[in-house]
Parts: sequence; structure tokens; C-alpha cells
Amino acid sequence: MPCLSVRLLGPLTVTRNGAPMALAASRKLRALLAYLVLAPHPVGRSRLCELLWDVPNDPRGELRWCLSKLRGALDTPDRRHVRTQDDTVALDLGGCLVDALEISRAAAHGIDTLDAERLRTLAKLFAGDFLDGLELERNPHFNSWLIGQRRRFRSVHAAVLERLVASLPADCDEGIAHLDRWVELAPFDERAHTTLLASLARRGEIAAAERHLAVAAQLFQSEDLDFAPLRATWRMIRDQQAQPACQSTGSQLASSLDLLNHGPPDSGPVEPSHASLAVMPFVEEARLRGGLADGLTHDIITRLAKLRDFFVIARGSVFALADKGIAPEEAGRRLKVDYVATGTVRSMASRLIVSVELVEVRTARIVWAETFERRPDDIFAVLDDIGDSIVSSISVEIETVERNRALLKAPNSLNAWEAYHRGLWHMYRFTQAENETARHFFARALQLDPTFARAYAGLSFTHWQNAFQRWGDRDRESALAFESAGQSLLVDDHNPAAHWAMGRALWLRGEQEGSLGELEQAVKLSPNFALGHYALSFVHSQSGDPRAAIGSSDHSRHLSPFDPLLFGMLGARAMAHVRLGQFEEAAVWALKAAARPNAHTIIPAIAAHCLALAGRLDEARGFAAAIRKTLPDYRADDFIGTFRFEPDAEALFRQGARRIGLG
Repeated sequence: MPCLSVRLLGPLTVTRNGAPMALAASRKLRALLAYLVLAPHPVGRSRLCELLWDVPNDPRGELRWCLSKLRGALDTPDRRHVRTQDDTVALDLGGCLVDALEISRAAAHGIDTLDAERLRTLAKLFAGDFLDGLELERNPHFNSWLIGQRRRFRSVHAAVLERLVASLPADCDEGIAHLDRWVELAPFDERAHTTLLASLARRGEIAAAERHLAVAAQLFQSEDLDFAPLRATWRMIRDQQAQPACQSTGSQLASSLDLLNHGPPDSGPVEPSHASLAVMPFVEEARLRGGLADGLTHDIITRLAKLRDFFVIARGSVFALADKGIAPEEAGRRLKVDYVATGTVRSMASRLIVSVELVEVRTARIVWAETFERRPDDIFAVLDDIGDSIVSSISVEIETVERNRALLKAPNSLNAWEAYHRGLWHMYRFTQAENETARHFFARALQLDPTFARAYAGLSFTHWQNAFQRWGDRDRESALAFESAGQSLLVDDHNPAAHWAMGRALWLRGEQEGSLGELEQAVKLSPNFALGHYALSFVHSQSGDPRAAIGSSDHSRHLSPFDPLLFGMLGARAMAHVRLGQFEEAAVWALKAAARPNAHTIIPAIAAHCLALAGRLDEARGFAAAIRKTLPDYRADDFIGTFRFEPDAEALFRQGARRIGLG
């Protein structure tokens, strides 16, 4: 089969079996080809016309002409690459060689996971800037997209070079060439400068290193950037080089990078190594400052900061960098953050479209991307809803990445932040053994950082589980849950997780009013704290307001639709429906809860009782039998004793238990 190749890095070229294919001399044809190559889904013709034509007489006619030329260049009698269906257009490039797609797939997989040979192959694909030399006049939509793609591929190129330099033998000719290119590509990346200075020092080229440092200092000062950390790092590198060789090359560089990240030993206490995030100003296609996009950006930054999950760069810093025209990825490197979030806002007569990306700065990997499309009936309510989804998704995605990264490290090498996330991974398995492992990692995190409020909250959760699941003495574990929650509040009483932990601990002690007060404070501090809304639903479902329980359950699931505690959110709603006498609805929600793969034993018990009350006795008895396989003596008293039901609710659940032999 003829091999089709499309190169988008450097000047756009199309070849078949190595022979160049002639394209019509149209810049918009090339722009259309590039856009369709990278489009993840078929694109509507109206979108393509809006993107590429500045309201000519017949935009659809021009689009048809471009598509006919693309078919002539790309299609063969036995293979159609240009696909049109209804009002959409797509390119089928399966089996074709496309440099930009190869690089995008590698970045999505993770640059850090690639070996040197694969990295070499990727580095060779960067023959120039994305669509080098292609610009369209009077096409702001396309040019905005083009600028974004160029930034993205430059960031991936820098990540490939950084990883390649680290993978090759120190100071080999090939590595030095890649290192020089890395510094050229990322002139404000302090890690690149540190690596180059260390290489020059090892080769004895101290004078060359000093000259490079002087030039870098002028460059940083021209952009009002703090050069002191890099200067301090160079002094340490130079001092190490003057001493007898007692460290390996790798450990010397690691020490230099550690100094760059954390400061010299005498610069005061080191901050916990938490993840950090910069939310760059969203771009509004109308190009107006102070509009919807700026307001949404400010709202997202504020809400993320209130979660206190990670360090969030202040609004003033990100807007100042954006005003200087600094690209988001470059801003992330200058701010030394782990993640950068970017977005666009398109406001149309019939819809509002917000697109968001979360990128890991060092690897240029897109961690999460989503497009939200709403009818702008009430623009502020719509933006609030979209903001909720963005904040919750960013929080969950960063937590997932950090948790997975911690799993790959040796337990004795974890810092406090990593130990905490390792604990979360075990905690969400919801077994007695995993809960004990989680307790160990939370305790380790607190040993490393006694001011880590969320680690205290996690420790409280493990004791809460021991009490709730009867994995230990309930009174003792309840006291430990309360004590750990109190420590969390002492460390940071503005952390919603601290109030969440205290609210749950007070529930264990039978102090419902105090419990609800703490949980309400948690969601007041951070309205996007999904676990706070879930805990409110949990408490209200048993002896509070059942309708409030349903509302809190729904809101917690809206904020975190894939939460590890989703089974609890669904189960709380089921119990609320029982208290409202809505037994069939209770059964439906209880079955959804029991279907979650990590649901613990109490969830099938909720399902058994709800199904029995709904008259679905065979299904209820099936759940009861499954429970008794692991807990042979399980009775209604065990179920009732787990919760704190009001008398009428307790009577209903006992009635259900009697129907299926659990009474």
C-alpha cells in the first residue's frame, strides 16, 4: 500500500512513498489540512468556515474547493482519506506517518516513560516550528489556534530534549548538542541552565560557564525575573567541582536541581513539596479584557485556592505574565509550577463554548482536556456551573496524577506530599488491610511534615473507617478519629478537609448538631469540596432533613462524578428516599451504589434493606446471602448499629430486615 506522510513541523509537506505531493498554492488549503489532521473529532463545516474565512462571498464554496484539492492530493482509488458525513469533515489518517500525531501520542503516553532511542526518533521529527512560515491575514480564530499549537509543540520539544539529555551518558557529544538546543528553545527554564552549567563545570570550562551565566543574567533581568536562585545554584556547582570527586555526576546534578527548587540549606524551613498550579487567563475570542473570560479565570483561581489541595498561583502574577505576551507553558516554567491550566471562551448567539486544558509543565503532557457547551439562557448561572465542573475536574485530575506518581516510587523515598497520596490510594480500596496501610502512609507524611492538615484529615478517615466498619474497638477508634481531626484543625482551620474530618468524627460520637455545623463550615470555606457535600448528605439521610440529603448527594456527584466515594453518595440518597417513604426510588439508588466496584459491605446491606422495603424480595435475599458469606452472623442490629437513624427510620429498616430473614 502506498505510504502517505504528512509533516507539520517545519514547512508543511505531503509525500507518498518518499515522493513530494503537489498541493495547490493556497495558504488556506494548508491551514485546513493542518487543522483537520489535529482535530480529535469530525469538524462541522460552519466551524471551518468561521475559522478560515473572513466572511467572503461564498465561504462554503471556498471550503468545497479546498476539500476537492485535498482529495486530489491525499486520496487514492483504494483509500479515501478525506471523509465527509452530513455537515462534518474529517481526515482518516490511520496507517499514515504524521509527525505531529506521533509526537502528540508520545506526550499523552508520558515523555518520562520513553527510552533514549524513542526520544532520539521524536527529537528528529522537530524540523522546525509548527506550520513554519504559514500565517493567515485577517483570520484571528485560526491564528489563535496556530499560536497555541506552536506553543504546545515547543513545550513538548523541550520536554523531549530534557529527558533525552538525562538519558544519555553525561557530557557526550550528542547530549551536549541536545542540551544546547534545549537552552535555546527554553531560555527562561532554570533547569536547562542548571544542567548546562553543571556540564560545563564537569568539563572544566569554568570561564565558558561564567560567560553563559552573565548572558543569562541579562536575559532574566530584561524580563524582570529573579536570577538569584540560578546564581546560587552556580556557586554550589562551582564549589562542588573544586572539591575532590566524591559524588557521581547524576547525584551532583540532582543536588543542583534540588537547590534550585528548594533554596540553600540556610534559607529557612523548606515548604512541603505540594503540587502547584497556575491558571492562565482564559482567552475570549472577542479579544476583550475584563469580559467573561477574565471573570471565569478569576472565579476558577479563587475556588481552587479555597480547596487548599495544592498551591495555586495568585491572579495578579498570571495576569501580569499574560499581559507581557508570555505563553502559558513558558509562564509555567517561569513560575516553577507543576501544572498549567488554559482555556478559551466563545460566546455566540445560541451557545457558550468553554474549552479547557490542564498540562503537566515538565513533560508538556495534556493531563485533561474538555469542552463545555451550554445555552446562555442565564449567563452567570451557566458560567457558575461550568466553573464548578472545571474546578472539580482539575482537582481530581491532579490528585490522580500525583497519586499514581507516588505509587511508582519506593516507599522509603517518598516526601510528605507523596506519602499522603500513597495513603489516599490505599484508603480508597476500602478493606481492613488497605486501611491500615493507608494509616501508615498518613502517619509517615505527618512524620515528615507535622503541619500537613490534609494528612491529619486522612489519618482521621482511617480511624473513622475502623470504627464505622467495626474493624476495631469503636470507642477507641472514634476517639482517635476525633483527635486526628482536631490536629488537622489546629494546623489549618481554613482547610475544608479539616472541618470535614471533624464533622465525621463528631457524627461517630453522636453529636449531630456539631457534626452538621462542621460540615457546613467545610462547604462554606470551599463550595467545590465534594466530600463535604457528600458528608452532609450522609448525616441528613439518617436523622436530619432527607430532602437536604438528596440535594447534597446530587451536588456532590455533580462536583465529582467519578469520585472514589461515589457508592456512598448514592447510598446516602437511597436511605433518604426510605425516610420519605419512596421505597422504589430507594431501591434504584441502592442498586447503583452496590454496583460500584469498590463498594464495601455496608453498601450491599443498604441495597438489601431498600429492595426488601420495595417488595423486591428475591433481589434483597440475594444481597443478604452475599453479605452472610463473609459475615455469617450479620443481623439487623449490626446494620442499625452502624448508623444513627431517627426512630421512624430505624423502624422502617427493621421492617425490611424481617422480610428477608435479617431481623
